[in-house]
Amino acid sequence: MSESLQDQIQFLIEIDKLKTIERKTRIMLGERLENDAEHSWHLAMMALVLQSHANKDVDILKVIKMLLVHDLVEIDAGDTFAYDTVGNTDKYDRELQAAHRLFGMLPKEQAEELLQLWLEFEAKQTPEAQFASSLDRLQPLIHNHQNEGDTWQKYYITSEQVLNRNREIVNGSETLWEYAQQLIQKSVDQGILTKS
Repeated sequence: MSESLQDQIQFLIEIDKLKTIERKTRIMLGERLENDAEHSWHLAMMALVLQSHANKDVDILKVIKMLLVHDLVEIDAGDTFAYDTVGNTDKYDRELQAAHRLFGMLPKEQAEELLQLWLEFEAKQTPEAQFASSLDRLQPLIHNHQNEGDTWQKYYITSEQVLNRNREIVNGSETLWEYAQQLIQKSVDQGILTKS
C-alpha cells in the first residue's frame, strides 16, 4: 500500500468519530440526539434539493464539499451549542487547531483543499459559503420546529435569539430566510417558542 493511500485510509478511519459527536438537537420525530455525521449528510442533501433557492449561481459540488467537511473539526473541538456565548468565544481557535490536525493527516494537496474549503465556509464571503452557511442555520431551525421546540425550550431560547442567530440565512438565500421567518413566527404562534 502506498503511503498516500495509507494516509487517506487513516483519515477516513479517524473521521468516523464524527458519528459519536452529539448535537443539542434531536432527530426529527425521534427521541435521540442527532450526531454530526447525520447533520452533515442532511445538509448535503438540502444543498442538492434546495440549490435553486440560492441568491446567486453556486458551484453545488463545492457547496456539498463544504458541508461535508465543515463539522469534521468537532471531532477534536466538540460541538459548540449555537447559543452558548461563552463556548463561542474561542470556538474558531479550537476548530482551526483541529482542522490543521485532521486535514494534515491527508496527503499535502488534499489536506490543503479541505483546509481551504473549511476556511472558506468559516469566512462566509463567497456565494458557495454563504449558501452552505444558510443551510447550516436552517436545518436545526426545521428540526426544532418539527420537534415542538424541544431544544429551544430545554435551553430557554427565545424567538429574538433565534431570529438574531439565523439572520445570516438571507446572505445565501432570501427565499430560505423568508421561510425561516415564517417558521419562527409559526413556532411562536403554536407556543413552542417564546417571544422573550
